[in-house]
Amino acid sequence: MCAAALMVGVLAGPAWAGAGGGELGAGWGWGVKETGKDARFRGLAAVSRSTAWVAGSKGTVLRTVDGGRSWRDVSPPGAVAEGLELRDIEAFDARRAVALSIGEGEASRVLRTEDGGATWTETFRNPDPRSFYDCLTFFDSRHGLAMSDPVDGKFRILSTDDGGRSWQVLPSTGMPDALPGEAGFAASGQCLVSAGSRDVWLATGGGAVGRVLHSADRGRTWRVAESGIPAGDPARGVFALAFRDRTTGLAVGGDYRTGEASPKAASVSADGGRTWSPAQTPPPAYRSGAAWLPHTRGAALAVGPTGTDATTDGGRTWHALAPGSFDTVDCAGDGGCWAAGEKGRVGRLERG
Repeated sequence: MCAAALMVGVLAGPAWAGAGGGELGAGWGWGVKETGKDARFRGLAAVSRSTAWVAGSKGTVLRTVDGGRSWRDVSPPGAVAEGLELRDIEAFDARRAVALSIGEGEASRVLRTEDGGATWTETFRNPDPRSFYDCLTFFDSRHGLAMSDPVDGKFRILSTDDGGRSWQVLPSTGMPDALPGEAGFAASGQCLVSAGSRDVWLATGGGAVGRVLHSADRGRTWRVAESGIPAGDPARGVFALAFRDRTTGLAVGGDYRTGEASPKAASVSADGGRTWSPAQTPPPAYRSGAAWLPHTRGAALAVGPTGTDATTDGGRTWHALAPGSFDTVDCAGDGGCWAAGEKGRVGRLERG
């Protein structure tokens, strides 16, 4: 199956204006790519239609440069030996990538490669047993942030200005107080996302309400808004964010427990996250990942364990795209969209 893709779903409904000016309508869907692994891939970086990185359980990192026909195991040896949970990966191209390992204390680490994963350098190991890092994001190839669950009542932000070679904890003076029980979800690498050169958003759950925090100065100061996605339980809240630009954003989430209802699983913002409106027709169940389709006015995807949904009106209404479990989704500038999840499952959006 390495040379062929198995089509598992097609988009029925409104068309998508794709990267080449074509339309995504009936006949498009996920082409599942055989990775040969059984790791759960919650970290995903789409570089192009041909190149993507995935990171997941058991310290596993894979890379493809031929559209998923073949995958190279570029896992960091130390991460494999320790069985680290790599929940986020950000890639600048086919050679340079930064991966985040999650967990309490020293389990939270950042690793960087400059040679396509042939070698890795550990550039950060969390020294504070109270910290638990969930997600990372980059504004460009030099400037990036990572976020930890609250320490001393506030989310902790880690910053780099040299492409992830070194990291510094930012002052917490500009961070609002966290709610009791509030935290981030390391479910898809999308609880911390950026757009443009300075704007970044942070998703929360577990507290009384699901919230979104926004910074316009690379994490120095933050303002907070309620997302419209219910929380009030450690399993509920906002699991993923996606911003098309500095103003237009999506939030998805719900309750990740199997069989639990998620009646308000998506919200939209048109003012940079200052306010959020619940989707008129949300996805029917918990969704852990979201991505805008490039070169469209309002098309986006949301993925979760029970399937994939699509919107063509900026997140106001969602419809079923395909069955099958995915945890995260990401789209590259050339229109290449990828999804990844459990049991080594990776898919690329393709015409059947």
